[in-house]
Amino acid sequence: LLSPEMRTSSFLLQFFFSLVLLLGLVKPDPDPLQDYCIADTKTPQTFFMNGAPCINPTLAVSSHFATSALSNPGNTRANPFGFNVTLTNTLNLPGMNTLGLVMARVDIAANGLVPPHSHPRASEVTILLQGMLLVGFVDTNNRLFTQQLRSGDSFVFPKGLIHFLFNLDTKNPALAVSGLSSQNPGAQITSIATFTSKPPIPTDVLMKAFQISGEDVTRIRRNLGG
Repeated sequence: LLSPEMRTSSFLLQFFFSLVLLLGLVKPDPDPLQDYCIADTKTPQTFFMNGAPCINPTLAVSSHFATSALSNPGNTRANPFGFNVTLTNTLNLPGMNTLGLVMARVDIAANGLVPPHSHPRASEVTILLQGMLLVGFVDTNNRLFTQQLRSGDSFVFPKGLIHFLFNLDTKNPALAVSGLSSQNPGAQITSIATFTSKPPIPTDVLMKAFQISGEDVTRIRRNLGG
């Protein structure tokens, strides 16, 4: 039989290895096993995996690590909020495959808004290149952190937390660039997910959650395109 001290040591050892295993499982993106993995965008993918299959590394060239995908303004009139996000991906930047990051160009029209949203798999750092923004996020204690940014300023949004970017200038657009810590960060706009899901969240649930009427739910769904 094990002594109490040995049982305690055994328990702590098991707990330690369980914690190490758990932390390894919750990492947002696995570490690459080679210098780079240029995405093979031509061969049909017959199975699903994190990232994309690699081409032969001897076929890598400098252009695989460069892109002009973020050089052109996005269409901020495509949604009622007045913003557009252009992302790098394995098609326009195959050299980013398995590196655990993505870049985004964020165009925001005058008085436009990137509405409250979250990225479940990534933290985000944003640098404002042009204009004036009010940015912020809400933590899990319902505490709001906001900051007014001017050209050249940066702001960090922690992983998974609801955040927004609002153009304070009513006459001129704003331009920002963001880096996110996952190849596939995901994005969920809070209002869109809540009121335009397919199938829809029951009206009674939304009425109770937001303390609004059924007519309000219908109106909000209509305004958001649901």
